[in-house]
Amino acid sequence: MSIVIRDVLEHELDSVLALNNNAGLAILPLDAAKLRRFYETAEYFRVAERDGNLAGFLVGYGSGSGHDSSNYAWFQQRYPSFFYIDRIVVASRRRGGGVGRAFYADAQSYAELRYPKMACEVFLDHGADAALLFHGSFGFREVGQNTMLDVDVRTSMLLKDLCSYEWVRETYGDNLPDVPWVGHTRRPLQQQRPTGT
Repeated sequence: MSIVIRDVLEHELDSVLALNNNAGLAILPLDAAKLRRFYETAEYFRVAERDGNLAGFLVGYGSGSGHDSSNYAWFQQRYPSFFYIDRIVVASRRRGGGVGRAFYADAQSYAELRYPKMACEVFLDHGADAALLFHGSFGFREVGQNTMLDVDVRTSMLLKDLCSYEWVRETYGDNLPDVPWVGHTRRPLQQQRPTGT
């Protein structure tokens, strides 16, 4: 019954796509090309396994990544440095079982070493109370609203201050210790390729 959070593997992308597109109205559908872009460019792209089965995924980008989301751009216009959760999906049979909380704990432990804030949004047009309560219980607060013009969806823009960031920055700067739990940094494929190829 344990939950394992780990980096996504390329052969799992079809399963991730199906999971996303079966999630309902609270998440935008994806096509294979957009999911491939996530795989190639996301700073954080992890999956959850429960009892050996895929239970969900979370995709995140740091500020300055050039991510093409209108909600990401909204935060970028207002905040100089943040970690943005583009999407989190938990399989319907696993909702309420701690997978979302495990993801947010993992994403925060990653982000607070690198960014002063964590940002995300919740769609407001499809029964948002449970999602807003979930995010509020993690210390997120609404800092505005945005309408995604391309899909006509209104979102609550949520932000959380990461209190450990300042201490980590003052103590380590850009030289984080080489320990396993810090080292799960996922380098996007575009950064892994040697120059000139």
